[in-house]
Amino acid sequence: MEEVSQARDSGDTGEDVSVYPVSEPTGGNDSVDTAMMAPVTEKKRLPMIDSDEAMGISDPVQASSGVLTVPEGGVNMDDGLGVQRVEGLAEAQANEIAEGNATQVVVDGIGSDTPQQVGQPDGIPMSDAGMEMSMPAENDGFLRVPDKAATRKRQAVEGEQVAFLPRLSNPMQMPETMGGMPASEKACRQRLQRLGVKFRDVPRISRGRSCGIAWPVELSGLSGGIQIKPAAQVNCQITEAFARWVRQELVPSSRARYLSGVSAIHQMSSYSCRTMNSQKGAAMSEHAKGNAIDVGKIVLKNGKAIVIEKKGFFAFREKGLLKAVRGDSCKYFSTVLGPGSDRFHKDHFHFDLRARKSGYRHCSL
Repeated sequence: MEEVSQARDSGDTGEDVSVYPVSEPTGGNDSVDTAMMAPVTEKKRLPMIDSDEAMGISDPVQASSGVLTVPEGGVNMDDGLGVQRVEGLAEAQANEIAEGNATQVVVDGIGSDTPQQVGQPDGIPMSDAGMEMSMPAENDGFLRVPDKAATRKRQAVEGEQVAFLPRLSNPMQMPETMGGMPASEKACRQRLQRLGVKFRDVPRISRGRSCGIAWPVELSGLSGGIQIKPAAQVNCQITEAFARWVRQELVPSSRARYLSGVSAIHQMSSYSCRTMNSQKGAAMSEHAKGNAIDVGKIVLKNGKAIVIEKKGFFAFREKGLLKAVRGDSCKYFSTVLGPGSDRFHKDHFHFDLRARKSGYRHCSL
């Protein structure tokens, strides 16, 4: 039995196990089964624990190094377990996008200001779409998937145009509490519209504390088709006074003397950041606030051009018209200067709405 034990221990060393003769016990015990003492004819080799053979290493170089190397393609557990590989949804979509065969709308640049569609979605056959509708011949019987990204972008742009552009181009729509136009300015513009004045709002003019117009307008025409050449940038108040004077005084005077209305008025100065008469050290002019306008020539509809200057002795009608201009305009403006007032106004009429504490009007007649 000691020899059998030794044979069993030898299996741990990788040695061959052969038949060892076993002697009968000395005690002469006949009860021992003789079949157990029969010679063992099977030959069996057991690998050593943690040996290369047990670990499945057949490469001699690998075996000699004692390091288990990973195959180049990696260890595929699915193959080892006999599991069939399944392609995921994300991988399938990525492959479709790479090959240009995307069946859904793919948008790049999500989160930015300029999202763009990547590729062109495939057409869906009418049979698959489950719809019966007549399609144009150029669609080849396919229902095209709408470009949702482009549609949303177009709707956003249209929404901006509808919601925001009118507010930028028309300051009268913005509340005064939010920095919009004051109520007095809005009312003034409404009166201009009733007078038939052609004007448009222009951006604020600001050049320091002495020059600028908070809510300027560009005056280009008056009622009756009268043109202002060139267009004048002034405030709304002087525009309204000028429009009323032309409509109620100048046009009737020209018709009474020349049997013709007024076609155009040529202005020589509107907004201008300068002192009075452009003299050094003088007070700032009303032109610096857009509160004045100078007229140099009046053109009638019959073609007659009346230049603002001192007339000769025989120019009765022209002198009569200019005299009427001086006298009538003083009812609409606080300052009226023209030929004969001083050397600075020998070739034009100056009209302004200068506010004086005493309410005095300076009209040089």
